[in-house]
Amino acid sequence: MSDPTFSLGIEEEYLVVDATTMDLAAVPDTMLEAARRRLGDHVSPEFRDCQIEIGTSVAADIDEARADLAHLRGGLAELAEERGLALVAVSCHPWADPESRGTGHGARYDKIAEDIGGIARRLMTCGMHVHVGLGEDHDLRADLMQQTVFFLPFVLALSASSPYWRGEDTQLSSWRLNVFDQTPRSGLPPRIDSWAEYRKMVETLVGTGIIEDASKIWWDLRPSEAWPTLETRIADVMPRMEEALSVAAFVQSTIRMLYRLKTRNQRWRTYERFLIGENRWRAQRYGTEGTLIDLGRNRLAPLRELLGELVEMMSEDADALGCLDELRGCMTIAERGNSAARQRAVFAAAREAGAEPREALREVLRGAAEEFREGVGGNSRAG
Repeated sequence: MSDPTFSLGIEEEYLVVDATTMDLAAVPDTMLEAARRRLGDHVSPEFRDCQIEIGTSVAADIDEARADLAHLRGGLAELAEERGLALVAVSCHPWADPESRGTGHGARYDKIAEDIGGIARRLMTCGMHVHVGLGEDHDLRADLMQQTVFFLPFVLALSASSPYWRGEDTQLSSWRLNVFDQTPRSGLPPRIDSWAEYRKMVETLVGTGIIEDASKIWWDLRPSEAWPTLETRIADVMPRMEEALSVAAFVQSTIRMLYRLKTRNQRWRTYERFLIGENRWRAQRYGTEGTLIDLGRNRLAPLRELLGELVEMMSEDADALGCLDELRGCMTIAERGNSAARQRAVFAAAREAGAEPREALREVLRGAAEEFREGVGGNSRAG
């Protein structure tokens, strides 16, 4: 069997807001129709009426992913601006009440709301999913999934973009995870030692009528049901496209590194889920500004230090994949701070300048909307 391609696919969910007030706004039917004409089936509604989702084509490398993501972000932003709206790629709106919003287009979202009961009243979060292609070797997907779990806290720390919720600073870098963790079949995946074991679990849930298929399993990392990929789902969505691409490069390089080790009869040590869960919490709480457990040395260490070691280990893989610059961009995020840190800095500056708390939060979203447009062209491939 040939080596995997390690192809990339990126899905992102955005909030739609009034461009002046930054309050949430329902996605107009005309905007969704125009987006589908211009961008095809790469655009779809999401759980809330104020959310919209994009998904890139399968990209051979990070440059293809960048071009496609810029096209989708730019085209969708233009359509929003024509209607007095803006897009923000943060995982939680800083002050809106989720219960004030309806579900998105389609019976699928009504069914999810019915299934999860009162949890749906809190559910209004946006994430980024990164797919890495591994071909039809399902046992390989199961094997590498177990090893990739170790790296998920780093993905979360780098991507965290949701410090505010209902007008308050939650003191977490990613409040989104706190909300989404209330849904069933979420969080870290269980330990699965083979593809057959995974499928047996899925078939139990499908056979009893609990879920229709494995797409209703919402773990932080899962084998995709629709594609021969591993799908990393733990990331918050990020305002800056280049930061999103750096996190995607980290995921892609991680999986290639683990495959390279496997071809040398080596593997990443599998640690207890309890300890990885503690690092997940620390990433959720402190983001790029905190420490994680160095599980190899049994000590706490700054995220930047541990990340630097990982980036060095997988530089060979990133170089082979053509994403070494993007991988090194993860160190820039760690050193300068993630989106959550920037949002807090904008809020503090606005308050110091005399703004009331709500107006300071509006400045936070205005900054995120501006970041969304960085490096994004216009309608370069309009159809």
